[in-house]
Amino acid sequence: MNINITALHFKVDQKLEKFISEKVEKLSQVYDSIIGADVTLKLENTDKPESKTVEIRIKIRGNDALAGKTAKTFEEACDETVAALRRQLKKVKEKERGL
Repeated sequence: MNINITALHFKVDQKLEKFISEKVEKLSQVYDSIIGADVTLKLENTDKPESKTVEIRIKIRGNDALAGKTAKTFEEACDETVAALRRQLKKVKEKERGL
């Protein structure tokens, strides 16, 4: 799976890139026809401590799956986003099987 990680207005360290890649790779266990993934990391300009946003677009046949979450850390936001995508991909898989 091809994973593109883009950070808006800051540099991502390799540790965070590795963490995100491992999480996104695990989605292929749920749905094996994933073509690729685009991950966007943003720092929101707010007074709230929840200022780190992760958006992930999973490229699959037909419609893409998209989710985004904001949290205190990029790791937490990534976990929440991957969980949301896991639910979406399970629904797509069930729909394909006709359940």
